[in-house]
Amino acid sequence: TLCCKGNSALNPSESEEWQGFGMSDEQRPVWDDLLAQDMLGKTMLVGITHVDSAGERLEQCYGEVISVDRARGVSLRLAGNRGGEVFWLPPDLRSVLLARRGSYRLRSTGEIVENPDYTVAWTIYPKGA
Repeated sequence: TLCCKGNSALNPSESEEWQGFGMSDEQRPVWDDLLAQDMLGKTMLVGITHVDSAGERLEQCYGEVISVDRARGVSLRLAGNRGGEVFWLPPDLRSVLLARRGSYRLRSTGEIVENPDYTVAWTIYPKGA
């Protein structure tokens, strides 16, 4: 069993204040209905770091947010190399950031994502870590 912790790894140059929302990560609610609704139909860039006894492995993907649900989480219809796949994120929006305009290269595939609307990053640790 794994547990997840959100982080801002895709935007390491961000200040401690959550870009565009004026509050620190600790102040932000786990779920924000306005943010969730705004994400619908938008492009999200996802970075997940898997940590285990063998080290770290980075998984990156991107796609359109197709549903948001306080209990189930956020689903994306992926694009690019994983086009058409549906990918779910946990129902915790604290690590969702407004993306800075520009080109983002996925280290795992070399794909370029132009001007995504949002980024999110998670680190997944083995349970108990």
